[in-house]
Amino acid sequence: MKKNVTVGIFIFAIILSIRVFCGVYIHDEFAERHFFIKHRPTWKWLFYSPIGMSDKKLGDLSEEEQIEQKYFNEFITGQRLIF
Repeated sequence: MKKNVTVGIFIFAIILSIRVFCGVYIHDEFAERHFFIKHRPTWKWLFYSPIGMSDKKLGDLSEEEQIEQKYFNEFITGQRLIF
């Protein structure tokens, strides 16, 4: 019984680590999904760019889309913006 609990905890820890340290992003030009490893843990799994390849600016987006774009910039393009 003790072995089953230990194995269960180990599997749970592996799954949790994958969830917070890995993610998927949708390429802003080709709309393909790519798996990547995050530089810091976050619960967010799917990343996309609301701006995409358009000429929009960050100020043209809604507040929710601005947050999505900031996550995309931080995790995918490497432009770390301060929230």
